Amino acid sequence: MDYSARIQTVHKETNPKYYKLLEEFKKITGCPILVNTSFNVRGEPIVCSIEDAFNCFMGTNLDILVIENFILFKEDQNKSFSTDYKNKFELD
Repeated sequence: MDYSARIQTVHKETNPKYYKLLEEFKKITGCPILVNTSFNVRGEPIVCSIEDAFNCFMGTNLDILVIENFILFKEDQNKSFSTDYKNKFELD
């Protein structure tokens, strides 16, 4: 909103998995930077658990969710876990 940023560095020694992700992203795109944003639906608290992440994933237009060593594709999930957030919160 205010065009500011909080730069965070990643070190191979302290976060090898995320560091490797950045390396691979750079190989593909030529850019060693990823943008991070909060993971939540407007009006709800930020995701703090795997269960929160899955519920948010199933209630939004996200197509893929990556957690630890797992990749979940929306199309492969049980549709009964879907939640409609569109009508739950008023838009600005």
